[in-house]
Parts: sequence; structure tokens; C-alpha cells
Amino acid sequence: MGEAELRQILAGCLEQDRKHQKELYKSFYGFAMGICLRYAGNRYEAAEIMNQGFLKVFTNLEKYKPEKPFKAWLGRIMINTSINYYHSNLKMAQMDDLEKAEGFSHHELPDSKLAYDDLIAMIHQLPQAYRTVFNLYVIEGYTHEEIGKLLNISDGTSKSNLFKAKDKLKRMIMEADRLPDMSLTGNYSSPVARNQINLSTAFFNTDLIK
Repeated sequence: MGEAELRQILAGCLEQDRKHQKELYKSFYGFAMGICLRYAGNRYEAAEIMNQGFLKVFTNLEKYKPEKPFKAWLGRIMINTSINYYHSNLKMAQMDDLEKAEGFSHHELPDSKLAYDDLIAMIHQLPQAYRTVFNLYVIEGYTHEEIGKLLNISDGTSKSNLFKAKDKLKRMIMEADRLPDMSLTGNYSSPVARNQINLSTAFFNTDLIK
């Protein structure tokens, strides 16, 4: 979408024009869903978060500054909406203090080639607390101090949840590598046919994930 077309659509959205709102939704659906899927436990939750996010976009569009990239502004709203969803489900989240993780051995994730959908499926299997901290730290680039403020947890809890998230992912990756021809999402295909990416590099590239 060109800048001129985007400006026209945004102008229509500011006027609460349903046609332009629908066009904006369709144009950025994939980008927004990609973010929400990382934080949600499943696609249904991701769709719920995304729709809440778009509602915030439409009701707060006057706050958007045209000199800044719209995609970045939209992405930040989706992340914040995902965090709000996390808070609403806080009682169900698994939270552990770093002190409880004494003796925990942190290892880097192994090099592995997996389909993108498989990696997302692995993240979905993490407890919500682990998944949220993993996304904020590894993909969004927040510090543990910033994560603590966003989630109302201690720095130690953030570190503990990140370590345990990586440990669980490592175990899932190692298990998947023992079954190279079977997708975690339930589809069987050859290694050549599958859309494979390297976990240690491409998986942590923000552009790829989003």
C-alpha cells in the first residue's frame, strides 16, 4: 500500500467511515494477527486480541502522528492489547520467582530448522507467563526491568520465566528434530517441501516474525 493510499484510508477512518475502516482492517490483518498469535494461546484468542486492538486503533486514531510509520504505531497497540489480555488472565498465569529457580541451568536454544507454523505452535504450548515474557524480551527487545513494569512482576520473575521458556522450547525443538518429517501442526511433508527457517537466526528476526 502506498503512502498516498494509506493517508486517504486513515482520513476516512477519522471520519468513522465504515468502508475505510474495513479497508484498513483488511490491509493490516496479517501483520496484526502475526503479532497477536505470538502472545495468544490459540488462534481464537489471537483473533479476540486483534479485534480489541483494531477497536483501539479506530477510537484513538487522532493520536497517531503521520510523520511516524503507521505500521509501528499499529504494532505497538497490538502488543499493548496483548499485554492487557495477559493481565486479564493473570490468575491463570504461571508465575515463579527467580529464587525458586536456584540451580536452574540456562542453555541457549539449539540450531534447528523448523517450519514457521511449527515454531508458533511451540510458543503456544508455553504457559502464558512464559510466552509473554519470551515475546517481550526476545522479539520485542524489552529489558527485564521494562517487562517487570509492564506486567507488574519483579525483574527476577521476568528472568525466571524467560529461562524456563527457553528451556521448554529447547526440549520441544530437540524432540521435533528427532521427527524431521512430521510437522507439529499436524501436516506431513518432506524437509525440502516445508518452509524451513533457522531458529537461531531467522526466528529472532522481528520482520520475519511479524
